[in-house]
Amino acid sequence: MDLSRAYPRSPKVKMAGLVQLARMIDKAKAYKEKQIADYDYPCPLDKIILNFLRVDSEVFATKAMESGDEEIRTWAEVTMKNKKPEEIGFINEQILERKPDSEDRLKFFYQTRDKIDPSRTDINTWVDLIDLEEGRLPQK
Repeated sequence: MDLSRAYPRSPKVKMAGLVQLARMIDKAKAYKEKQIADYDYPCPLDKIILNFLRVDSEVFATKAMESGDEEIRTWAEVTMKNKKPEEIGFINEQILERKPDSEDRLKFFYQTRDKIDPSRTDINTWVDLIDLEEGRLPQK
């Protein structure tokens, strides 16, 4: 996947009950193909999923290249078979509700958001900023 030509899936897309997993697949493939453009793999949101699934980022990137979505979905479900629904919900919430955690990150966040649409003061999480930046949330 060439991320200079197309966006990865939204972090809100669920796969195997997890947000961010489908997006991480897209970014991992682009990373392995050296077509990651301005994206980071693994980014902090990816690291939450990687830690939860107890898999190394390089191992996951190889798995993403060698497997389709259904195979990765099945692998993730098997990997999480001993996880409680509450644990999966907690991880999803950690990703969906994650906000800038330092003054520098907050400044970067506001500059990025305001460059796209300064009227969208309702955007205050990283996943919403990603979706705004990639055109999945309407500008006001």
